[in-house]
Amino acid sequence: MSQRTITVAGAGIVGLWHALLLARAGHRVRLVERSSEPFARSASRYGGAMLAPWCETESADAIVRDLGLRALELWREAYPEARFDGSLVLAQSRDRKELTRFARLTEGHEAVDAEKLAKLEPDLEGRFTSGLFYPGEGHVQPESAMAYLLDAAREAGAEIQFGVALGNSSGELVIDCRGLDARDVLSGLRGVRGERVVVSTPEIRLNRPVRLLHPRFPIYVVPWGGGRFMIGATQIESEEAGPVTLRSALELLSTAYALHPAFGEAQIVEFGAGLRPSFPDNLPRIVVRSDHIYVNGLFRHGFLLAPALAELTVAWVETGARHPEVFVADSSER
Repeated sequence: MSQRTITVAGAGIVGLWHALLLARAGHRVRLVERSSEPFARSASRYGGAMLAPWCETESADAIVRDLGLRALELWREAYPEARFDGSLVLAQSRDRKELTRFARLTEGHEAVDAEKLAKLEPDLEGRFTSGLFYPGEGHVQPESAMAYLLDAAREAGAEIQFGVALGNSSGELVIDCRGLDARDVLSGLRGVRGERVVVSTPEIRLNRPVRLLHPRFPIYVVPWGGGRFMIGATQIESEEAGPVTLRSALELLSTAYALHPAFGEAQIVEFGAGLRPSFPDNLPRIVVRSDHIYVNGLFRHGFLLAPALAELTVAWVETGARHPEVFVADSSER
């Protein structure tokens, strides 16, 4: 295999995984990021960072599950702080139909009763009578994971440049992982707004991500350690990147309170909103245009899919192999 000189543009979760795997494969890698501070402009820092390929099939195509299952293995190999304690899906008694629907649309789960729930999450004992447990899933803390991958890419030999925009890289292979910054050249790419709140409380301990189903306001709560939790759910067809709306804040906080009343006394650490790059079908694409490759459209699956997509890109660089459901010759194709 001949060593190639490769520029990776964008230091979000997708660009970081590409820089790491390409550098470890022996290529000369330069990772450039327009922001002068790591992750300052990245939508990745607002991600739930749940590694949940089975749960995501409730609304996503099978390709998300399949790539996600491979990505779980890559996370295990690369990041020692990744936690694989599974995912828990719950619903209040009046929303039992939501739990039945979720079970019907997904695989990889086991039904659990109140006794098993109490063993899995003691702090939720007595609050729910049944749920779904997905033992094969995991999660990471977004900024900690990205910082680790950045250091790992640098140690693997990648050159890291912040405060540098993608310029003319004639003669080099460019892997463009800039998310919405690439929408001027990728037709159909749009932003999908996601909002979340980070809270801190010593009163609650959760061992794994918990999804609370609701017909209108489903949420997920992800434990980040040290008494911090990320609460998210909102998915808005908007490219407005402003602060969190009052409506979303009320939905997130009131539903978190329904999961456990102790969240009512939690301290709000941060409200945040980010735009997720997405194509019309909400599926990822690797678009090949001569010596410029675009990896984009990961929707809300950035942390889940980034390792697997980076692996596919490395395979293309080295052998020309193309995954038929991911690689397209032009952004308008599927």
